[in-house]
Amino acid sequence: MNTKDIIIKETETTDFNDIMEVEKQAFGYDKEAELVAGLLKDKTATPYLSLLAFYQNEAIGHILFTKVTLEDAKQRPMLHILAPLAVKPRFQKMGVGGLLIKTGIEFLRERGTEIVFVLGHMDYYPRFGFIPDAKSKGFVAPYPIPEKYANAWMVLPLTGKVLDMKIAKVKCANELNKPEHWRE
Repeated sequence: MNTKDIIIKETETTDFNDIMEVEKQAFGYDKEAELVAGLLKDKTATPYLSLLAFYQNEAIGHILFTKVTLEDAKQRPMLHILAPLAVKPRFQKMGVGGLLIKTGIEFLRERGTEIVFVLGHMDYYPRFGFIPDAKSKGFVAPYPIPEKYANAWMVLPLTGKVLDMKIAKVKCANELNKPEHWRE
C-alpha cells in the first residue's frame, strides 16, 4: 500500500460507525471507542478536529484532536490535544498514523491553533515535532505523570510565541479530563 492511495477526510456524523470500527479494531477493546464517542458529544471538546483515513473505500485510521484550555491563564490561545490516534492492525506501520498526524496538524495550524499536546509513545510523536516533557516547558498535565513517563507528555508549538507562557495546567474537555485516561 502506498500512502498516496490514502484519502483523508474530515468526519461527519454519518461516519460514526466507521470511527467506532477503527477504534475498536486498533485497540482490541472498547475503551478508546467509548472515549471517542463521548468526546464527539462533549460540548467542552469543541472545536474539535476528527479525521478518517480511507484506503480503497475502507476506513482504516482515525485521529481526534479536542480543545483544551489553560487554567488561570490570562491569554486564551486556541489549543488542542491529540487523543486518540487509531489505525486498524493490518494497516499499522505503513505510514497511516503519520499521515493522519501531519494532516491534522496542518488543518489545526490553518484554523489558528497555537499548541497541540499529546500523551503518547516517547519514540513516536517526536518524529512529528512534538517536544517531550511538556511540563518542563510550563505545561502541566491534567493529572500527575510519573517521572519515568515525563517525556510522554508532549507539546507541539504551531507558532513561535507560545512557549513563552508561564506555568499553566492544561484542562481537557470534560470527557477526557478524568483520571482513568491519564494512567499507564
